Amino acid sequence: MYQIIIFGPPGTGKGTQAEKIASKLNLFHLSTGEYLRKAVEEGTELGKKAKVIMDKGNLVSDEIMIGIVKEALTKNMTEGGFILDGFPRTIKQAEELDLMFADMKITDITIIYLRTEESELLTRLMNRSRSDDTAESIKHRFTIYNDTTKPILNYFKNRKYSILEINGFGPIENVYYDIASKM
Repeated sequence: MYQIIIFGPPGTGKGTQAEKIASKLNLFHLSTGEYLRKAVEEGTELGKKAKVIMDKGNLVSDEIMIGIVKEALTKNMTEGGFILDGFPRTIKQAEELDLMFADMKITDITIIYLRTEESELLTRLMNRSRSDDTAESIKHRFTIYNDTTKPILNYFKNRKYSILEINGFGPIENVYYDIASKM
């Protein structure tokens, strides 16, 4: 069983790689960003609240995200395992995730860390043409990532999770091959 968290800065290709990995290994793929964008598109209560926050490039509250992940993992876990994409994004979420894993008796977590330079990512994100990808919101997301999310990497290291560090820049297939060769 695979229990994977894909981690890295905005625009590094976490979603694309997570889809490929999930498909290949028959994993439940939970993309919290996609889940939230779908809620926004459908105009749900969560979506309306999230839209205001996301349009500014900010993160949705820890409580909302933790609830989403717990519910999704409980309902959708496959025999192959899971891959989390876009979660955790704060130390509090990482701590809550540890508690959730302990309750669910989930061990042997693998972190796939896609590292990429911000300058490369800015160009990539500006060409993605999503409504929340403005130069201002992208730069704000990088600031949040560096201040709030990137420190989780040290938290993962201290928890002794297995961390695969991958160069996230380059052709999709090359990045995927690098990941597959290390798993």
